[in-house]
Amino acid sequence: MLPDDLRTLWTEPRPPDAPARVWRDRVLLAAGLGGVVLEATLRENVVWRSVAVVFAAWLCLLTLWRRTRPLAVVTLAFGSVVLLQLAWLVAAPREPVGLYTSAVVLVLVYALLRWGSGREIVLGGAVIVAACALCVVPDETSVVEKVVGFVFGLLPGVVGAAVRFRVTARERQLDQVRSREREQLARELHDTVAHHVSAMVIIAQAGRVLAGTDPSAAVEALEGVEEEGARTLEEMRAMVAALRDRGVGAELAPPAGVADLERLVHTPGGRLRVDLGLDGELDALPPAVDAAVYRIVQESVTNALRHAVDATELVVRVAAERHAVRVSVRDNGRRTGRGRDGYGLTGLRERATLLGGTLRAGPGTDRGWHVDAELPRARSESGVHSRPRR
Repeated sequence: MLPDDLRTLWTEPRPPDAPARVWRDRVLLAAGLGGVVLEATLRENVVWRSVAVVFAAWLCLLTLWRRTRPLAVVTLAFGSVVLLQLAWLVAAPREPVGLYTSAVVLVLVYALLRWGSGREIVLGGAVIVAACALCVVPDETSVVEKVVGFVFGLLPGVVGAAVRFRVTARERQLDQVRSREREQLARELHDTVAHHVSAMVIIAQAGRVLAGTDPSAAVEALEGVEEEGARTLEEMRAMVAALRDRGVGAELAPPAGVADLERLVHTPGGRLRVDLGLDGELDALPPAVDAAVYRIVQESVTNALRHAVDATELVVRVAAERHAVRVSVRDNGRRTGRGRDGYGLTGLRERATLLGGTLRAGPGTDRGWHVDAELPRARSESGVHSRPRR
């Protein structure tokens, strides 16, 4: 078991999207260099002052590359610590060499576990342990103090590993949410295609029966098959490029849509008064868009019921325009300074993106929480051609 775990650690890649340099790095560098200057100026019992100042400044500069080159900066920093410790052992001065500001090296320990790959963590960890052992063992202190000092030197690495694990776990949860949303979209796509294909089969069968006695009826049947096929292609091309085959069976129950919003918002037992407004031609929406509108309103209403503090009213507006459908859900709850952007809204953003639309959610300017979405009625780039004129 242990060799497998070590092999997994060794092959662990770096976390994606590590920031090269942010404003906090400049603040840390300025604070570190400022501390070096102040300590070197005000502290009197500094051994090898010039060496200590250069060493501390060197460690501060290395923090600028701690995310992009974690193993390199750890090797350079703790290699310098080893060299300075060996020089101290040879010269044997009365006091330890170095400034207290050199503790900035602990930031590099954190960065190695937070941003390094598995191979870098193993090699860098060996360098850190060797350097800490060389610094602690020759020290004329008790065993307890040596152990405490050793643990203190490694503690930032534990914190870095914990942060990394937490971020990775959240990313996996978000991926699961997106996968579930894609799975639901795939099921809805199955229902839509099955409906249209069934209609095409029925129309084609009717046309075959009438072809011998009424050729014009057969032509109309072919035109009906063409229309159904065009609508089917429009639905498929709107989603299938973004979906993956997950091998999951589809349920044949039709998804809820705009027609079900009245029942949704007027469910008995709700503590909020819901003002639902529907505007425009909402009866002929593509099934995927129809289901997405329902899901957006459903998730927004659920979030308001759970999290809206002191809210009394929820305003829901669904408006159909020529090329898009707009959804707006707003409550009048008190702003608490804490967001509600959880996994449900992440899934809705994924759904809106797959359909070529957008979804925004956030606190209102004065009160409440606002959710605004815009979904295209149909994608003009889908390549679906309308029936030619005859």
